[in-house]
Amino acid sequence: MMERKGVAAMKGRSLTLLGPELEEGDRAPQFTCTDIKLNEYTLDNTRGKVRLIASVPSLDTSVCSKETLRWGDEAENFDNPEIAWLVVSMDLPFAQKRFLEDEDVRGLTIVSDYKSASFGENWGVLVKDLRLLMRAVFVVDKNNVIRHVEYVRDMGEFPDFDAALKVVRDLTEREKKAAA
Repeated sequence: MMERKGVAAMKGRSLTLLGPELEEGDRAPQFTCTDIKLNEYTLDNTRGKVRLIASVPSLDTSVCSKETLRWGDEAENFDNPEIAWLVVSMDLPFAQKRFLEDEDVRGLTIVSDYKSASFGENWGVLVKDLRLLMRAVFVVDKNNVIRHVEYVRDMGEFPDFDAALKVVRDLTEREKKAAA
């Protein structure tokens, strides 16, 4: 497994990420996670849609919960069935379900990578020392091509929401024009 040392940090402590550093234009790697109903969830679950995929360390932290709530709000604001909004963490599906219910989050799917860490390893966000996912945001088009990548350097910081949302907006507007 490829190791990327010093590309991430938590409270000033350098972290090692496992997996490749994905770039815009790369094919989106497959993964197998578990949804809140304990069903298998893969990239194919959202085939044919524009996808915003955010990885977070844990929904039980303030930055992760605020980020996830923001993506939920954006999903509701966009209100477009051609966009899939996905948050991936290592939290157990039971905790993820409780979070969704307690916070009344809609329009957003949260899945767990706790079993095999295949998302973390394949998307280059698995923190070796902690077995948590690093904060990152990816936008994938309908053809499984990555159009936006942000690996957030410090685990305690928010991603650039506006940059990711602009790519989502541009992709969906391009699709509307192509269909017209």
